[in-house]
Amino acid sequence: MAHRDRISELVEARKELFEQLNDEIWGYAETRFAEYRSSAAHARVMEQLGFRVRTNLAGEETALIAEYGSGKPVIGIMGEFDALSGLSQQADYTEHRPVEGCDNGHGCGHNTLGAASAAAVAALKDFMEENHLPGTVRFYGCPAEENAGGKAFLVRDGLFDDVDIALSWHPSCWNQVDEGGSLANFRVLYTFYGQSAHAAGAPHLGRSALDAVELMSVGANYMREHMIDEAKIHYAYINAGGTSPNVVQPEAQVLYAMRAPTVSQVKELYDRLARIAKGAAMMSETEVTIRQVAAYSNTIANRVINERLTENLDAFLPVDYTEEELEYARRFRKVIPERDAQNLPRQLKMLFDPKEAREALEMPIFNFRAKTNMIVRGSNDVGDVSWVCPTSLFWAACYAAGTPVHTWQETAQGKSSVCHKGMRLAAKVLASTAVDFLTDPALVEAAHQAWLEDLDGESYPNPLPPDCKPEIW
Repeated sequence: MAHRDRISELVEARKELFEQLNDEIWGYAETRFAEYRSSAAHARVMEQLGFRVRTNLAGEETALIAEYGSGKPVIGIMGEFDALSGLSQQADYTEHRPVEGCDNGHGCGHNTLGAASAAAVAALKDFMEENHLPGTVRFYGCPAEENAGGKAFLVRDGLFDDVDIALSWHPSCWNQVDEGGSLANFRVLYTFYGQSAHAAGAPHLGRSALDAVELMSVGANYMREHMIDEAKIHYAYINAGGTSPNVVQPEAQVLYAMRAPTVSQVKELYDRLARIAKGAAMMSETEVTIRQVAAYSNTIANRVINERLTENLDAFLPVDYTEEELEYARRFRKVIPERDAQNLPRQLKMLFDPKEAREALEMPIFNFRAKTNMIVRGSNDVGDVSWVCPTSLFWAACYAAGTPVHTWQETAQGKSSVCHKGMRLAAKVLASTAVDFLTDPALVEAAHQAWLEDLDGESYPNPLPPDCKPEIW
C-alpha cells in the first residue's frame, strides 16, 4: 500500500528526535506513578510537535494524552514509560554492571514502548495533515503498567470511552501479533498486626506478625494444588517486621499477585486467599487488613485489528541490520542465562513452524514474524482497554534473539541501534494500521462488530474496588 511507504518516510524523518526520547527515558528509569521526568519529556516533545496535551489524569500525576484532529474515528495509540526496580544496568555491557546510585532499569523496554508510540502518532499527524484526513488521533502516555495497572484507572475514569480503535505494542526479542491475550491479575497487600515483646525475655507476651505472614504462605502453597492449571500466585515480602531478631515482629506485610484467564477466576483466588490470611491471623492471634492495590483484566485481542497488524508487520519485515548490529546481538546471545538458553528451543517450537524454528535458533536477531495464538502468561493493563473498545497489540524485536524479559540483559540493550530500529519498526506498523482504520469506515465497523461478538454479551468487569486509588507503595 502506498501509505506505508509515506508513513515509513515520516517515521524515518524524525528518527533522531525519538531515539533521543528513547534514550532520555532509559536514563530516568522511574518506577510506577513516579515517572515525573519521563512523563514531562513525552509531553514536551508532543507539545513541540503541535499536539494538544493534557496531564494529571484519573488521579495519576504522570498520565498524559496528546491529541490531534477532531471527530470520528478516534484512534488511540498507547505508550508506557515506567521502569522496574532491581534491574539497573549500564548500556551495552555484556556483564552485569549496575548504574552507580540507581537501582532501577528498563528491563521491560517501556522507554522504547513510549517513544515508538509517540513516534507513530507524530507520523500519523503529519500524514493526516498532508491528506486532509478527518478523525482524531491520541497518544496515551500510560504510567505504572508494572505492578499497578495504570490503564485500569484511566479506563475507570472514562478516558477511553469514545475511542473507536486502540493500538499498542511491546518491545521483545520476537516479532509477533498478540492473538491469545493475557491473564487477568489482582495485586493485594496483606498487612498483619501483632504485639511486640522481647523475644527471649517475654516471648509469651508477643504475637508475631511475621509468623502470620509465614503461615499465610504455607496455606497459599497448599492451595496451589487445588487451582486450575492456568492460575498462578506469586508473593513478595514488603515488610518482614524489621531487622532485630530479638524483637517479636509487631507488623509485617506481604504483596500477592494472583492470575487466571478471567477476572471472575481471579476473584475466586482472591476470596480463597482472603480466607487463608484470616486463618493465619487467627492461628497467630494477630489482626490482618486486606487491601487490593491494582488489577488487570484479561485481554480480548480483536481479530480485525490483528489482520491489519499482521499485514503491516509483514510488510516492514525483515529489518535491515548492519553486520555491526548483528555482531552486537551475538555478544548478548552469549550472556543469556543458561536456563533461558536451554528453554529457547522449546519456545521456538511454540512460536514458529519447524523449519523456521531451526533457522531462528541460529539467528542473532529474530527477523521474521512468529505465528502463534498462545495466551501470554503474564498480565497487561491493555486488557482493561480491550473491554471498552476494540484493541490489539503486537510485539517487535528490539533485542538479541532469546533475551529474557525483566533482566539486566534487556536493560543493557535499551539504547542500542538494534533497539532503535525495533522502535521505528513498531512506529511504522502502528501508524500504518491507524491509517487503515482512518481511511476505511467499514473496517472500523468490522472491528467493532468483532469486538461485540467476542464480548458475547459480557460487560467490563471493572476489577478495581471503588476505594482503590493510584499510589506509590
